[in-house]
Amino acid sequence: MSLHIYDTSTRAIREFVPVEAGRASIYLCGATVQAPPHIGHIRSGVNFDVLRRWMARSGYDVTFCRNVTDIDDKIIRVSAEESVPWFVVAERNQRAFTWAYDTLGCLPPTVEPRATGHVPEMITLMARLISLGHAYASGGDVYFDVQSYADRYGTLSNQKLENMRPAADTDDESCKRDPRDFALWKGEKPGEPTWPTPWGPGRPGWHLECSAMATKYLGPTFDIHGGGIDLIFPHHENEIAQSQAAGDGFARYWMHNGMLKIGAEKMSKSLGNSLLIPEMVQKVRPVELRYYLAAPHYRSSIDYSEEALLEAAAAYQRIEGFVTRAAEVIHDVDADAPLPQAFADALDDDLGTPQALAVVHEVVREGNVALAKGDKEAVARLLAETQNMLDVLGLDPRSPQWRGAGSDLAPVVDALVAVALEQRKAARERKDYAAADAIRNQLAAAGITVEDTPHGARWELSR
Repeated sequence: MSLHIYDTSTRAIREFVPVEAGRASIYLCGATVQAPPHIGHIRSGVNFDVLRRWMARSGYDVTFCRNVTDIDDKIIRVSAEESVPWFVVAERNQRAFTWAYDTLGCLPPTVEPRATGHVPEMITLMARLISLGHAYASGGDVYFDVQSYADRYGTLSNQKLENMRPAADTDDESCKRDPRDFALWKGEKPGEPTWPTPWGPGRPGWHLECSAMATKYLGPTFDIHGGGIDLIFPHHENEIAQSQAAGDGFARYWMHNGMLKIGAEKMSKSLGNSLLIPEMVQKVRPVELRYYLAAPHYRSSIDYSEEALLEAAAAYQRIEGFVTRAAEVIHDVDADAPLPQAFADALDDDLGTPQALAVVHEVVREGNVALAKGDKEAVARLLAETQNMLDVLGLDPRSPQWRGAGSDLAPVVDALVAVALEQRKAARERKDYAAADAIRNQLAAAGITVEDTPHGARWELSR
């Protein structure tokens, strides 16, 4: 089976056929950096990270572009409220997003363009649209003329133009030919940043940014455009209109992840129900939070509860427990071992992570049975299968991301704990159990859990 994905534009599951054989191009709408990220934002990052990893494992050379919107109405509003420059707001929050992506194990994008670095490309796109009769300058702004694209406008969101509300994206709607026309460029206002254009100084409209950046790095026609389901209209609808009206093929597949909710409400900053990443990784480890976000199907909604979060953490710990115990018996894992066919089929079927994780848990159960029987050959095979599946999902507990191998202190901690465990072993051998218990208690107080196994003492950081 080859990869099939649900395409929002056709409302059907389609076989993935790339523009260029052997290569896959993905554009993901990234952060608008007016505030730090909550788990609803980072869910998108995790979902598309799994897609990227699976495509790479399937043999594609993947180019993954995830943008940063570092200027828009929201950023300017926060800037005014805090009396700091707009770029201070943007830079501060972009760093918070980068930290969050990194903390949850998302691979760095191939390229991460900022909107403010691509104004020349936006000017070029607007000039093309104006020359083709799809856009017009008015009152210092530039607008896209939706009537010029009326036969196709609304296809992504499955709406008819006559039923659409006004765009409501400017202070003075009288400059528009049609209230549904949307702003490509916003004329200068006091206290706002500006860039020069042939139609006067101003700043980009939100929708224009993504079209300019996507086509610059992925070409006029590329494979997949992704983002949250809340972006389908107007953002992605407008991207399609302005890009295709200018003559670009733009994205061939549209993928949208579901929302993360608390009760009936979509998680958002405006509702005050955000769960920011730094506080979430105090409740569970980052890898457990990643498991929680990756386990549901990407198109489903997640109704957040702490109980569900802790259940996900416990499920991951069962997987981790097998990998840890098996690794004490099998030291070298075959990284090229084939994946279980059911796992591959699950991910090829519209990135079915719930079914894929069900396969992981089944293999783990078989592995625990093999460990209990002392069947080393079976343990080796099942450990390799488990780790290779977890690698695709970004959840392998033995990867440097989750073992902390990148830390300068990791070797020091390993060495110090090894010394303590040798002292504890010597105390037990001379039957000085009080001393052995004291060493174990001191390690526990330092956040280190010791477990005695048939193969010797094993330690890990306390959860």
